[in-house]
Amino acid sequence: MYKKDFPFFSNSKTVYLDNGATTQKPQSVIDSTLKYYNEYCSNTHRSGFGDAARATTEFEKTREVLQKFINANKKEEIIFTSGVTQSINFIASSFAKKFKTVIISSLEHHANIVPWHMQNRTLGNGLEVVNCDSNLDFDYNHFENLLKSNPNSFVSVAHVTNAFGVVYDIKRIVSLAHKYQSVVLIDGAQSLSSFKIDVQDIDCDFFAISAHKTFGPTGVGAIYIKEKFFDEVEPYITGGAVIHTVDFEKGTSFLPSPYKFEAGTQNITGVIAFKEALTYIENIGYENINKRKDELLVYLDNELKKLPDIIFYNDIKNCSGSRSFNFKGIMHDDISILLDKMGIALRVGHHCAMPIMNKLNIKGTIRVSLAFYNDFEDIDKLIVALKRALSMLKD
Repeated sequence: MYKKDFPFFSNSKTVYLDNGATTQKPQSVIDSTLKYYNEYCSNTHRSGFGDAARATTEFEKTREVLQKFINANKKEEIIFTSGVTQSINFIASSFAKKFKTVIISSLEHHANIVPWHMQNRTLGNGLEVVNCDSNLDFDYNHFENLLKSNPNSFVSVAHVTNAFGVVYDIKRIVSLAHKYQSVVLIDGAQSLSSFKIDVQDIDCDFFAISAHKTFGPTGVGAIYIKEKFFDEVEPYITGGAVIHTVDFEKGTSFLPSPYKFEAGTQNITGVIAFKEALTYIENIGYENINKRKDELLVYLDNELKKLPDIIFYNDIKNCSGSRSFNFKGIMHDDISILLDKMGIALRVGHHCAMPIMNKLNIKGTIRVSLAFYNDFEDIDKLIVALKRALSMLKD
């Protein structure tokens, strides 16, 4: 039904089920990218000629669109980055380094683990990890106990975990953290494509955004910074476009947010095209997106359960769009190789979440991650391919 809006599906016969890695792009996003390069390719916030002014205007329109899209209080709270990885590293090194304790969850992506290791934090030594239960759900009681023992901490957790699609109650997490005078960053890489985000209602302090997982271009993202932290967050990188004054004797003074955090030439066309992805989502509507994904996930789960020797690690009652599994006695890499030969695109491995894989005593999983443009036929083709692969591998 929606595939007609995405050129990939007209040009490829691949059954695309790897949306957790990146989503396909609607025609409007591609057209916007080409329009910039074909019609007004110029740098932003610098030159005053017509095309440069147009580029700057279109770039800043995306900031305003994104502000309204997540209900930020001011457009200055939207800082463009290359994606969630840079956003987390930015806040880790420019703000969170001053906190004695950082608290994360058991299912975090490496992008929300390694930055803390780079600060020489390890478990019990500046880093605390919230337990998960047998269904991989967030342990809110353990979280509160950690907060009681470590008030004034920096909390950094995913909204939707990438390896298993588990959805955290981020409003509850933020409320608990603030109760103990802690600051919260939410990794929204896997959530903005599926859920309406209202940062004022959630009351998070930072919210990291990825464009390419939200039907937008690669190499673009953003970090929402609550206005109260503008002066406390230090510039991540410096150079052109962030400067108010530079003097050899007096040193440097910076522009106000957001510009002091956006040094150098940004991914201009990517930022401009991102607003087309956000507009596309608004036109489809989150209600329709969620309904479609929920229907597909239930159907996928039911069909997978019919396969022999399948191993699941959680149920789907609190999941969004992803299903991770293995087959007894079969390497997930072998499944992937055979499925690729049959035109099925999905992901196998640890999904940049090695700690939870180690906890489960596995090397990785087979992950099917859905988007609203997928259909039941995609799932049927997957099941046929899995059956064929299993028969080949068990012979």
